[in-house]
Amino acid sequence: MTNLSEFWSDVSIAGHRCRAFEPSVPSLHGYAVLYLHDADEIDVAANHALSSLLEKHGLRCLAPLTGRSWWTDRVWPLFDAEQSTERFVLEPVLNWLREQWDVRPPLVALLGVGMGGQGALKLSYKHPNVFPICAAIAPTIDYHYALEAGDQTLNALYRDAEQARQDTATLHIHPLNWPRHQWFCSDTADYLSHDGADRLRMKLYSLGVPYEADLEATADGDQVCYAERMLEPAMAFIVDRLERERLRV
Repeated sequence: MTNLSEFWSDVSIAGHRCRAFEPSVPSLHGYAVLYLHDADEIDVAANHALSSLLEKHGLRCLAPLTGRSWWTDRVWPLFDAEQSTERFVLEPVLNWLREQWDVRPPLVALLGVGMGGQGALKLSYKHPNVFPICAAIAPTIDYHYALEAGDQTLNALYRDAEQARQDTATLHIHPLNWPRHQWFCSDTADYLSHDGADRLRMKLYSLGVPYEADLEATADGDQVCYAERMLEPAMAFIVDRLERERLRV
């Protein structure tokens, strides 16, 4: 069996460590995935399910490592003293993708889990023409509850829970300017993320914003198992929508 962890390498972008995946046979169209990690920042190279799907579809993948940044547009000094993680993604990261892999939006899809899932949704809502394709697994959308529970990073980023709530993905949806392709899922047994995902679904529906979601599948609250299981439908969505964007362009 091929050791797919060897397909990952370390790269430095603007002084920050990132992980880059190069499949053995890259897509002829240069498709790429930008992976936003969860709060635990487990080494993405250890995720065999993700690596297998990237290899199967010939997708390059870049995974910035930002710690518990929550992928916000607020400066968190433990990541960078001057630049937010959102600006890091929009500027140095996209520049690197263009220069190193000759790929640029809209052929860059966002994929995130947990903290990274909400970050992917929010980035696509705020910048739908840059990131028209987004897939979020168990996104921690209502992270203001984590602030209320004492999350130290969120306490440093926001004045209070209400300020954090105002910056959540759900409140960044524009009724007339939204990503063309969005997919998200949440385990019915995961109370930390499911309520927020369901509220997001209802808001999108009420606004008439197209989306795809799976809010029925469950791994009985096993977050690791659920995230691994849902990678396949998330990747199938991404591959299909990258192709649609290529033909659209």
